[in-house]
Amino acid sequence: MQLTLISLYYYVCERYNSTLCWQVQRFSPNCNCGFITDKEIITIYLFCVAFQEKHKIKSMHKYILSHWISWFPNLPSYETFVSRINRISCIFPSLVGCLLDDLDKIETEIPIVLTDSMPIITCSHKRKAKVALEMTDKGYCSTKNLHYFGVKLHLVAKHRESTLPLPEYIGITQASTHDLTAIKPILLNIQNRNIIADKAYIDEKLNQKLINEHNSQIITPIKDKKGLSMVLKQFDQAFNDLFSTAVSSIRQPIESFFNLLQQVTNIQIASKVRSSNGLITHVYGKIAAALCIWMNF
Repeated sequence: MQLTLISLYYYVCERYNSTLCWQVQRFSPNCNCGFITDKEIITIYLFCVAFQEKHKIKSMHKYILSHWISWFPNLPSYETFVSRINRISCIFPSLVGCLLDDLDKIETEIPIVLTDSMPIITCSHKRKAKVALEMTDKGYCSTKNLHYFGVKLHLVAKHRESTLPLPEYIGITQASTHDLTAIKPILLNIQNRNIIADKAYIDEKLNQKLINEHNSQIITPIKDKKGLSMVLKQFDQAFNDLFSTAVSSIRQPIESFFNLLQQVTNIQIASKVRSSNGLITHVYGKIAAALCIWMNF
């Protein structure tokens, strides 16, 4: 763990000095920020989530105070620690981008990409939402048959044989945003690849544009056409079932990716979040921590 922590801190320092420092607002030393550096704060967050299974900020603070205080002698009080993390929340999306770039360097071009989304829940739909209202709203997840308040996490990932897909694009939208609407600008920049998705991404006009202009296409399970007679449905049933099963088996790894992300970081439950900055930290900080695991620090 000591070598892991050192490697992680070195990576954070390197990225902070080259890229991340430009994302952070400067503060006066008299603004009750504590003497701990931004690099140490980021390292603590990533280390606790990725390698110690500490998903709550309070448990992170207690863990460092109990076991690693000699490594972080300037660790502030819990209240200041929370404030510092929220103040540098804008760093985490950029850090995710850096990690994705570094992971992408170890892979060659892959002709198949997968896309899907998962809900991140701030509260139940039965309650009145009060947190990060400019970012969240009410949505529905058909896979889980779940109504909720929160945001939706969208992923485009490169398909890899017999292993988890490699993330290429990660972003969030309000929970009510349709999957295709959110991901369409990304799909229009994909060249010479097949895009495997579920039925929510069916759009004949978009698919034809991708084929004609980008040499790409969206492949989804076959959706039954409305008004089709029973005879015609039965005539094509065997082919449709086999094709849909084949497509679902190819896109199954992206479901495994989401499941692992939830197991490692508990990202789906954001009920403890109390601000927009806290929500950004929760989402992108947890994703960054998961990517750190795959970076093999």
